[in-house]
Amino acid sequence: MAETARLLRVLIVEDEFLLADEMRSALQESGAVVVGPAGNVQAALNLIARSELDVAVLDVNLRGETVVPVARELLARAIPFAFVTGYDIAAIDGSLAQAAQFEKPVNLAALTRWVWGFSSDDPHASSGTRG
Repeated sequence: MAETARLLRVLIVEDEFLLADEMRSALQESGAVVVGPAGNVQAALNLIARSELDVAVLDVNLRGETVVPVARELLARAIPFAFVTGYDIAAIDGSLAQAAQFEKPVNLAALTRWVWGFSSDDPHASSGTRG
């Protein structure tokens, strides 16, 4: 019986529809399974509670609502995450500021490489980093 590659499940938390859709499309085209996108904190927390996740991509500001509760929940579950933002990351709690960061406009190729850095089935292994 042949082994099948394990799916990489990625949570996207982003309130800008076009950017969320671009990230979803790029990640799905790379072979990842996208969970979400969630456009607010409560939706993201609901997805975390009911989904198996490997990694997450978080917008820092969700229509004036900070993503910190989502980041803390991911940290508590040992799920790696990156911030995607147009804001100064210094506004984030010190314990969360060590997360990978991608500035808007997002380089989708770099984000995809970073996400796949958390999979043993990395199709981008020769050029990917964890960020």
